[in-house]
Amino acid sequence: MIFAAGLGTRLKPLTDTMPKAMVPVSGKPLLRHVLDRLYDAGYDDITVNVHHFASQIVDHLAGNEGVSEQPGKGVHVSDESAHLLDTGGGILHARRYLEGDGHFLVHNVDILSDLDLNAFENSLEADSLATLVVSERQTSRYLLFDDDMRLVGWTNVKTGEVKSPFKGIDPAKCRKYAFSGIHSMSDRVFDLMEKREAHDGVFPIMDFYLDAAADHVIRGYVPDNLRMVDVGKLDTLAAAESFLVDLSK
Repeated sequence: MIFAAGLGTRLKPLTDTMPKAMVPVSGKPLLRHVLDRLYDAGYDDITVNVHHFASQIVDHLAGNEGVSEQPGKGVHVSDESAHLLDTGGGILHARRYLEGDGHFLVHNVDILSDLDLNAFENSLEADSLATLVVSERQTSRYLLFDDDMRLVGWTNVKTGEVKSPFKGIDPAKCRKYAFSGIHSMSDRVFDLMEKREAHDGVFPIMDFYLDAAADHVIRGYVPDNLRMVDVGKLDTLAAAESFLVDLSK
């Protein structure tokens, strides 16, 4: 699943007339870069959620891959035009397209990286509810892991805020890694989401992970020397273009 429904407010004024997914980098929309990476890794059943300027994404997919309404191979559109559901709600809303193979990949549309997707796939363990690609990238917000790389919490090092299902957790005693926006989830998440979330279908996936970590195995995966660019702001577009040039060498 590719998250492409966001409003892209940090990329204004570009996103005043287009969705973030269609912002061009090196002559191609961000969505196209992510799709090509997934195709190159062998993925052939892809779901894209849409909300902001949804028709532009639908038209792009229809003109290139075609759009299928039936689960299985092909490209599917999970329509959130009427109501943006946040990351967790978006996954639950796309359930019919995502479950059936035991697990599925989730990839933010604004993340460009050199992650070996096949190596990541081969690293997955059967008991994991989810596996999150993380790195030692500098940021203000970190996921917290124990020595076995099981998720135990989250912290904002600037504000000192800590979220964890475990009382009295000390971030100083945890391993801190930045989330990459790429993760793999077991089909088991859907029933848990239905049971745990008393909501209107809108919830962030990280809140779900932090809640579920109390009773389920959620692991972090640290690739060797991961290079990535989060194309979230206007001043990252030039860096993204340079990154793609380096990636092609």
